Amino acid sequence: MKKLICADDIHKLVKQGEKTLCIEPGMILTPSAKDAAKSAKLELCKATSEADCIACKAAASSDEAGTETTTECDAPSTDAALSSDMIYGALKTMLNKGLLDGVTDASSEKPYSSEAEGGVKLVRGKSVTMEVLDTGTPGAKACFRQVIGAGDDGSHVGAGFLEIDDSKFEWVMEGYEEIDYVIEGTLTISINGKTFTAKAGDVFFVPAGAKVVWGSPDNAKVFFATYVTE
Repeated sequence: MKKLICADDIHKLVKQGEKTLCIEPGMILTPSAKDAAKSAKLELCKATSEADCIACKAAASSDEAGTETTTECDAPSTDAALSSDMIYGALKTMLNKGLLDGVTDASSEKPYSSEAEGGVKLVRGKSVTMEVLDTGTPGAKACFRQVIGAGDDGSHVGAGFLEIDDSKFEWVMEGYEEIDYVIEGTLTISINGKTFTAKAGDVFFVPAGAKVVWGSPDNAKVFFATYVTE
């Protein structure tokens, strides 16, 4: 699966002292990630080769040292006319039609690392890789990964992680109820004309059958637990 770069990823790179991010083939930057990079003055290098990427990083180092250099990376780009929204939409459509099954299944890497014994399962949260969530709303950017489920673990509840990147989308809780714990960012849930806003450390309960609008004005990271009621 292509790697989706969100605003939170940009913030982490900046905290690590990075000055340049090389946009490798297959990477997708969300609009909020681009805004975060611009605000933090993190240079985006659309390199088509490793040599181009090295050149961009060298140029960024020269800037930091006070030597004169260009403000834009000069590495050639073959996808300048494509926006991240277009790429995101195309990727989601291909996933829904199963056109990427051979690509995503070809990797031997699991979406997360875990240990299990005697019915107990430990999932290493930092190892979890996300997949695109089909929200049915054009332009909405969300991804998720279920790490506990009845099929694999024999559990009565499902659990996993959800990220919403500066988006909103409608959702119907068909046959299940859900509890959501906000890890980072801001999560909003709207129902019957009222909008609830949760910050890191807050907990939502959403009943089965509810028609809600999920959203985030920034980048929300959430841990969810679901229970099937039907």
